[in-house]
Amino acid sequence: MSNLLITNARIVNEGKITESDILIHKGRIEQIGSSISAPEGVEVLDAAGKTLLPGMIDDQVHFRDPGLTHKGDIGTESRAAVAGGITSFMDMPNVNPATLTIEALEAKFEMAATKAIGNYAFYMGASNDNLNEIRRLEKNQTCGIKVFMGASTGNMLVDNPSTLEGIFSEAPTLVVTHCEDSPMILANEAMYRDQFGDLIPIELHPEIRSREACYKSSSMAVDLAKRFGTQLHVLHLTSADELALFQSGPVKGKQITLEACVHHLFFSADDYASKGALIKCNPAIKSASDRDALLQAVNDDVIDIIATDHAPHTWEEKQKEGYFAKPAGLPLVQHALLTLLEHYHDGRFTLEKIVQKTSHNVAERYQIAERGYIREGYHADLVLVDLHKPYLVTPENVLYKVGWSPFDGYEFRSSIDTTLVNGEIRYRNGAVQETGNFGQRLRFTR
Repeated sequence: MSNLLITNARIVNEGKITESDILIHKGRIEQIGSSISAPEGVEVLDAAGKTLLPGMIDDQVHFRDPGLTHKGDIGTESRAAVAGGITSFMDMPNVNPATLTIEALEAKFEMAATKAIGNYAFYMGASNDNLNEIRRLEKNQTCGIKVFMGASTGNMLVDNPSTLEGIFSEAPTLVVTHCEDSPMILANEAMYRDQFGDLIPIELHPEIRSREACYKSSSMAVDLAKRFGTQLHVLHLTSADELALFQSGPVKGKQITLEACVHHLFFSADDYASKGALIKCNPAIKSASDRDALLQAVNDDVIDIIATDHAPHTWEEKQKEGYFAKPAGLPLVQHALLTLLEHYHDGRFTLEKIVQKTSHNVAERYQIAERGYIREGYHADLVLVDLHKPYLVTPENVLYKVGWSPFDGYEFRSSIDTTLVNGEIRYRNGAVQETGNFGQRLRFTR
């Protein structure tokens, strides 16, 4: 672990913006104060003119490992994440084989130990027939239990009412849900297929993956959680209608919490005309009024966490002919924090609010040990951003394994200067630093 002194930092942390120095020793923040003298042999990083944030903790990614690694893997996508200021990630179970057993879960942790340059955790997946595996889980063994209460791949759609009740009543840890109602979606698909065949216009994606389908499923999840007292976190909400199901207030103490994703806060249905299937995702990007309602819900503390749902597909897969042939999902981790800083520049979010939703609240909701804040004794997971240096996205600087970004050609008004993971510089001056330790397994204190 390297030792480092960051000087002249404009620090955004715990609802305040202050100027201070930070001394890092053996991967942890040893001292925060003014005019700290550099011990002998310690590297000094002058942060003058830049802004220091806790590293983003992304609670929803699909890094495609194992089995789908032509799209991405833990190594490539964690590098893209670190380049985007994401220092920790939580990866989803719909891989091949799906993460439906404790053995498969632990195998992913073993793989990440020699591939991930960010810190990591993995979800246990739920299916209609693995309730006994879920019962075997230790409460701190996983970041959560992922329940697809809507369309999914393979054997991961949970639509058996008794199984759902069993999961919500017996889950030993946090339950997280993807909420869309499959029968409603299938009916919409059939209706539009009758009209257009396979060449359904991509602009109809939010009508097929409709707000009604989202509301029906998310309201069911909330009802189940209230009935059984389940700790529930609802992922990637997309419609204004659903917001009424959730309460405003601090994340700490909430039984039911809510997440929005960066692309649902940035794009709207108006963008299908130019982006097409590149922004096809589930649940669908909806209207501009839905997006604006989500932005307001972030500021109102109805939405507790902002994440990515990073889900890469190859360019060739996205270019296939026909609506049904084009997969849903887009790569986001390298540019997620930059999209939120665009909202800062536009006056929609404060820097304090961005940090709250991407770091503090994730650490609180998941009860992550000693991360998510800039505090003495905590792991030094930090990102230094330059709010005054534009960053143009080009195919040459995209780090995703699939090699494309929905932001290609977009010039962000901010840039990621430096990212530290466990006190080590892992991204700086536009390049991932390949020398250093791998990330660490996230620990929980439930």
